[in-house]
Amino acid sequence: MRTLVDEDLAALHGRYVLSPWVAQAGRKPPVIVRGEGSYLEDETGKRYLDFSAGLVAVNLGHGHRGVAEAIAEQARTLGYAAPSLGNDKRALLAQAIVEIAPWQEGGRVFFTTGGGEANEDAVKFARAITGRHKVLCAYRSFHGSAPGAGTLTGENRRFPNEPGIPGVVHFFAPFPYRSPFHTRDPREETRRALAHLHDVLTYEGGERVAALLLEPVVGSNGVVVYPDGYLAGVRELCDRHGILLIFDEVMTGFGRTGEAFAAQRFEVTPDIFTFAKGVTSAYVPLGGVAVRESLARYFDDRPLPSGHTFSGHPLAVAAGLAAVHAYRSEGLFARAREIEGWLRSRLDDLQRRHHAIGEIRGVGAFFGVELVADRASREPLVPWQGDRTLAPFFNDLLQRGLYVYGRFNAIVVAPPLVVTEPELDQAAEILDAALTKLETGGLRP
Repeated sequence: MRTLVDEDLAALHGRYVLSPWVAQAGRKPPVIVRGEGSYLEDETGKRYLDFSAGLVAVNLGHGHRGVAEAIAEQARTLGYAAPSLGNDKRALLAQAIVEIAPWQEGGRVFFTTGGGEANEDAVKFARAITGRHKVLCAYRSFHGSAPGAGTLTGENRRFPNEPGIPGVVHFFAPFPYRSPFHTRDPREETRRALAHLHDVLTYEGGERVAALLLEPVVGSNGVVVYPDGYLAGVRELCDRHGILLIFDEVMTGFGRTGEAFAAQRFEVTPDIFTFAKGVTSAYVPLGGVAVRESLARYFDDRPLPSGHTFSGHPLAVAAGLAAVHAYRSEGLFARAREIEGWLRSRLDDLQRRHHAIGEIRGVGAFFGVELVADRASREPLVPWQGDRTLAPFFNDLLQRGLYVYGRFNAIVVAPPLVVTEPELDQAAEILDAALTKLETGGLRP
């Protein structure tokens, strides 16, 4: 048998691994074998600055010693315990998450293996607690790719799951730069968006809706920060109709917005929130559903309607416990507020230099860069959810040593929370060069 050192790793990967969301032929991504801090390294030794923290997940950066040691120690101690049994790290991590959650009353946690699974379970819990069936989700959202979470999703990645699960209704949320409500005034955008949501509830029957599931900041669909007053208005509408408000904090959780969770940053409290990614800094797959205590009591004398073989897996919760300790002890929940200023100044400077940048938007260490063909008309550089992509641009960034995630005409800028100003300068220089090449026709989509 040939060994890995004898085999071309890129060819091996292309031959045997199916990569998500892309056509498989002709792909030649770098083969990443190491990581340290804000950097990735491929099998040739080339380094890449990770400007999206993987998939907005590696909040602690790569190679965090405390998390790595916790995983190793747990593997030596206990590799698996059935979720019906108690486990020390499972209990301690649940306690730690509740302690940083936005509720005064406390709450409880149900662990999953990822964010999509957590969103499916959150909806299941809401339907059980309320006795209602319908669930409202926004268009231009992503909540996972499995059949249930894929139905909750509000963009084209849900199409392969259709017809999907019944009872899910989508609505338009505000997006001032590309307003679905025909205004460029953020205050008017909020007013019209809430009026639209009110109308949807009127036609669907608010008393029939179990939950409204929302990303407090739109994630992979362009990092859209809702205008002031919108989330509070959604909370008020949910209260008026007895609807449970669920925040999908899979991307925004664990310090990404400058607080433990976006709920605290925007001062709007959900009834349930889901998490994944940053809970372990993505070192081990883990997700979960956090439920405020007054709702969690519903299951004290009724069976919880869910279960997974790897729910609260010992290696994952040990990693999560070490990660939460690191966030707290290293002051990383608040650090994104400092990074926010660093990022905004550099991205604003790039916007002044490049006509292809239509808008810079973001909060904390979570920004979106909107690429346009024309600033005045705001025509996207490639159509949103269209057939063309900016793959040549993103590949050029990789060749220059910068990994950044993007979809269609939007770049998702979300570096690890340990990123330094010199590293941000390096990323800005690479973006500057690639944008210049893009604008001069060297990277036509």
